[in-house]
Amino acid sequence: MEFRRTLKPIFLISYTCINLFIVFPLHAQWGPREREGSVDFESSTLPLFIINTNGQRIVDSPRITAEMKVINNGTGHLHTLADPANEYDDRIVIELRGSSSARYLKQQYRLETRDSLGENLNVSLLGLPSENDWILNGPYEDETLIRNVLAYFLSNKIGRYASRTAFCELVLNDDYKGIYVLLEKIKRDKNRVDIARLDGDDVAGDSLTGGYIIKIDKEEGENNGGWRSTKGNPYQYDYPKPDDITIEQKEYIKNYFDTFENAMDVHWPADNTYLDIIDISSFVDHFILNEFCKNIDAYRISAFMYKDRDKNGGKLVMGPIWDMNLSMAKAFYAPDMGLWEGWQIDYGLTHPNDGYQIPDWWVKLAHSTYFESLAQQRWLKLRETVLHQDSLYADIDGFVQEISEAIDRNFQKWPDALPTGQTYTDMIQELKDWISLRLQWIDENIGGLDTVVGRQDRDIAGFRLDQNYPNPFNPNTTIPFFLSSSSPVEIGIYNVRGQRVSQLVVNVLAAGQHKIVWNARNVPSGVYFVKMQAEKITLVRKMLLIE
Repeated sequence: MEFRRTLKPIFLISYTCINLFIVFPLHAQWGPREREGSVDFESSTLPLFIINTNGQRIVDSPRITAEMKVINNGTGHLHTLADPANEYDDRIVIELRGSSSARYLKQQYRLETRDSLGENLNVSLLGLPSENDWILNGPYEDETLIRNVLAYFLSNKIGRYASRTAFCELVLNDDYKGIYVLLEKIKRDKNRVDIARLDGDDVAGDSLTGGYIIKIDKEEGENNGGWRSTKGNPYQYDYPKPDDITIEQKEYIKNYFDTFENAMDVHWPADNTYLDIIDISSFVDHFILNEFCKNIDAYRISAFMYKDRDKNGGKLVMGPIWDMNLSMAKAFYAPDMGLWEGWQIDYGLTHPNDGYQIPDWWVKLAHSTYFESLAQQRWLKLRETVLHQDSLYADIDGFVQEISEAIDRNFQKWPDALPTGQTYTDMIQELKDWISLRLQWIDENIGGLDTVVGRQDRDIAGFRLDQNYPNPFNPNTTIPFFLSSSSPVEIGIYNVRGQRVSQLVVNVLAAGQHKIVWNARNVPSGVYFVKMQAEKITLVRKMLLIE
């Protein structure tokens, strides 16, 4: 294709897999960069955040008290260090945030606005709704500076709340730090995740049923306790916090997730019990946003869910999306850089040894016939509007224009943040070219999402379900499969409504190659799916019975 040439692919050899990967020459960072430039800074077209820690060092814990001034003269006006603080001039408490990003010189900060007595002070900053919990995100690994902003903007455009954003420039202890993005911290709030307040005395009845914010995330950080479900999936309490949630509330939300996982296991796909438990449309939108962005951490890190009280609907809602800096061609590992092909939901196939895996219920759901139908319909609708290429390019151009006056200054401060020999304009063009390729790939493959859980050309831990033959067939077809070890195996045939029409195998089978014949004489012609379950692995193939 045309873009494959203009993007100048480079070749990297993976010695662990002996595969050849083609990737775009976007930066992969292996450890912190060293250089921090000097900038003679006086003014900006962006609002200014000026923070003074009075000689204290900002660390990840504990938070320290500091002073913050915000100068916001409005769009189209100049902001100078000599201007009076006209939007905020008071205390804050501040700490470092981030995991892998913490190793960069341009750091990320979480802050809370406080009054003179040290109490939480809800304020509106840069036009965002009033609150006291904020994040200053310093784009560094992302050379475009806009990936998080674009992803959150798209989510809000399709009707799914994500953190609202505003660009600014930061001066910390009289030291210019470059372009930052003010973010809303994900939190229960009428202007953020709008669910019921859950207090310590809400331990029975409808008040016990919500609201909860749960996440799947790394275990670093403070006050992030959680549990493992009966299926072994890790969850963390985000709201109420581990220090605040009661025993009754813990048991309720644990049981709710166990009920969901049980429905995705025992009842799957014979009935639609899970639809009474989750807001399926939110899962579809979450899937589309993460897959369009090809978010390397999707579903398994920084994955939020929430549940309101039953009287308010009460189903489990997926989202908001969060931490999209490693997306849209960005990744931590070189073989993942620049790739526009493949479903991120199949991360476990390409990264089986990663300690953070996608819950099995997500994989089952995303590759089901019903979910594929919903996802395809939603994708086609969004492609006409929010995800139309022209609309996406216009959004990008708008963000670039907003920060244009500050871009050179930012990279003067952080000279290693751009690849050698590349310009910021090059980075934006590469982003646009990647988006074009990603849109095209999803257009071509969204209709086949349910064909197989995973990739047909890969084994999963040595287990393999091969394509039946002949296919199409009538009435007999042979289904080959391979087991890497002796295992309990179930193989069933399902129609497009997810109803099981035949159970072929329920037995412990020896390791090795196997095959089984299905006689479809007593079922109508049409599309069917053979599903094999062995250990914790599920594999599916599509088959066509003809008259």
